Amino acid sequence: MQQTTLYGRHVAAGAKMVDFGGWAMPLHYGSQIEEHHVVRRAAGMFDVSHMTVVDIDGSDSAVWLRTLLANDIGRLVQPGKGLYSCMLNEQGGVVDDLIAYSCGGNRYRLIVNAATRDQDLAWMRATAAGRDVVINERSDLAMIAVQGPDARAIAAPLLPNALGDAAMELGKFEALQAGEIFVARTGYTGEDGWEIVLPPAAAATLWDALAEAGVAPCGLGARDTLRLEAGLNLYGQDMDTVTTPLVSNLAWTVAWEPAERDFIGRAALESERGAGPQHQLVGLLLEGRGVMRAGQVVRTSAGDGEITSGGFSPTMERSIAFARVPTGVAADCEVQIRKNEVPARIVKAPFVRNGEIIVT
Repeated sequence: MQQTTLYGRHVAAGAKMVDFGGWAMPLHYGSQIEEHHVVRRAAGMFDVSHMTVVDIDGSDSAVWLRTLLANDIGRLVQPGKGLYSCMLNEQGGVVDDLIAYSCGGNRYRLIVNAATRDQDLAWMRATAAGRDVVINERSDLAMIAVQGPDARAIAAPLLPNALGDAAMELGKFEALQAGEIFVARTGYTGEDGWEIVLPPAAAATLWDALAEAGVAPCGLGARDTLRLEAGLNLYGQDMDTVTTPLVSNLAWTVAWEPAERDFIGRAALESERGAGPQHQLVGLLLEGRGVMRAGQVVRTSAGDGEITSGGFSPTMERSIAFARVPTGVAADCEVQIRKNEVPARIVKAPFVRNGEIIVT
């Protein structure tokens, strides 16, 4: 397994380490639930150095990215602006989901998932063939996510290069860069915060300073329950190469205009949109006892569906899930948990936003 530059600090802090996409990553540091709550209530930090940072340059980079991504990087009219998008195959299936930033001129930065690194880079290089596009994987950089209602205020004076004041002015999905320090107001928790890309030595210094300031280290377990509450998809579970954005609650990430932009997968999506998607990704609240998990069958008025992500919500103190079900279903359904069919209710995610429960 690969190790991030912060691996030794995780082990020294007593983290339970697990294999995640070929990386040794902390699952928790003692209590996944406590780590979840500290992000909702104060500030937590995550080592996300396993994520893949890809820098793009070349005279054809903008034209290529407008073909590669379902969302339109033409909307990034100023350096530092970012957007969330799916990268599709010709059938409209999701190769990966990512965030793309404009870095000015022909330069862009993509942040893609760790487990899909090889397939992502292979797809990018295949689709860029014959174009003036330079694809540079930045395996020399680390990445820390600081998340929670107090995260930015605590982290601001600790940022390298005295970037705190400028970083506090960033809007959502905006970033600033100073040399190799890159600060983006993004996250995967449903809370405010930053994702900070920086060289390994600077990452170790920042991690230690954040810990000294009272920011709690958090692992993959809390990251998963936080993103589930926030209604954020996980690649490989809630969408993949055989499911499209239209059946993954991600239709909002597809830029249909301008109509002449022929992005990869567009024809397949237009066909699916014209016929009407046969399935949809919805939120579920369990009304009975038990915990919903991926793979469980969902019985609905329009036929069976399947849970794609599920678990116990520490904030709501009940089980929640995402499920792919037939379109046009009634709200009431049942989930097959072991030998029991437990009542559940279809709702619209997210379940929690900025620490507040918004689905009851």
